[in-house]
Amino acid sequence: MTTEPLTEITTEAELTALLGEPTAAVRGKVRSALVDRDRDWLAASPFCVVATASASGECDASPKGDPAGQLVHVIDARTIALAERPGNRRADGYRNVLANPHVGLNFLIPGRGDTLRINGRARLVSDAPFFDEMVVQGHRPVLALLVEIDEVFHHCQKAFLRSGLWDPETWDPNGTVPRRAVLAHELDRPDTSLEELDAYYGPSYAEGIYR
Repeated sequence: MTTEPLTEITTEAELTALLGEPTAAVRGKVRSALVDRDRDWLAASPFCVVATASASGECDASPKGDPAGQLVHVIDARTIALAERPGNRRADGYRNVLANPHVGLNFLIPGRGDTLRINGRARLVSDAPFFDEMVVQGHRPVLALLVEIDEVFHHCQKAFLRSGLWDPETWDPNGTVPRRAVLAHELDRPDTSLEELDAYYGPSYAEGIYR
């Protein structure tokens, strides 16, 4: 913690005085159920971030990705499901859901600066008839995150414009941050050689993402 003097905001009144009140349009855009345009967005989105918190407040934000049209299964206007795919088995967000069902999801479409946000309450489901509709590359999920929607709304593109996230001129994947194999060798797996990690994270890595 810094020892430099800070002007801390500690109340909602102080926060509102600093940032101002949201407009009536911003307040009124929140809905409690999906409309057709929301369904269109979910069908076009291949990526989302799922935010959760434990019972004591420890937070997690986990990325989820599948081909567009297969990331989200819409059950009805108030319920969606996301499949769990093979990963590192940490299950941080899922452990949080077991203790605290409240979740926030942000759905992205590549190239779009606006996003679709859904807040709700989640459950973990190990099987359901709709799992047959969530098969990707022959992989039927063993787990799904079932979300009952409390709020759904579209979010403006200012963050993406400020960051230039979709502007190829800002991309520098081989810049100052080392490649994944180097990071893993230095931070996670020092006993594994760099050559082995390069092979692991190489072209064949994509072949096993659904196994």
